[in-house]
Amino acid sequence: MLNKIPLFKRLFKRPCLFFLLTCLLFSCNSNYTPKPRGYFRISFPEHQYRTFDEPGYPYSFEYPVYANILKDTSFFEDKPPNPWWINIDFPRFNARIYVSYRAIGPDSFDKLREDAYKLTFKHTYKASSIDDSLIRTPNGILGIFFNVGGNAATAKQFFVTDSVKNFLRGALYFDSTPNADSLGIVNSFLQEDMKYLINTFRWKK
Repeated sequence: MLNKIPLFKRLFKRPCLFFLLTCLLFSCNSNYTPKPRGYFRISFPEHQYRTFDEPGYPYSFEYPVYANILKDTSFFEDKPPNPWWINIDFPRFNARIYVSYRAIGPDSFDKLREDAYKLTFKHTYKASSIDDSLIRTPNGILGIFFNVGGNAATAKQFFVTDSVKNFLRGALYFDSTPNADSLGIVNSFLQEDMKYLINTFRWKK
């Protein structure tokens, strides 16, 4: 004799099976909303500065108290062309500003300026934009500040010069994979420090 008990009554007799089927039906009709990607919360120190004015250096400036200055000892596996190349390290952010100095010789200013542009535009294949703006500080310092958009290795660069004797270039790098989303807030924070450095910059000779 055939079992004529309706299917739903048989399911009620097996509550575990009924529960699983109910969950399956409701899950098929629900909308899945992916969560946005999150990043670690970063706490920033208060902007405070001290002076870099070492004997023999042709320049001085103010830099953050949460940064360290080290003499640069390598340039593409060679020694820097002069002893006034430095690195400004930010251990808290795994970041560093590479600072290179060149004395301007006869007819070398144009080449130094062109090289600074070339080094910036080497990041074109990763950059979504490159904007340059004129630097003119209360101390009479002139130069160019570069903002590089996208996942470029360095988003902030600059050079300052008196166009006669001295030329200095700075570039901010992070010891991590470039990511405009995760590094954006740190780039903005350190950009303020870079601009303070520039506005307090002075040539000493």
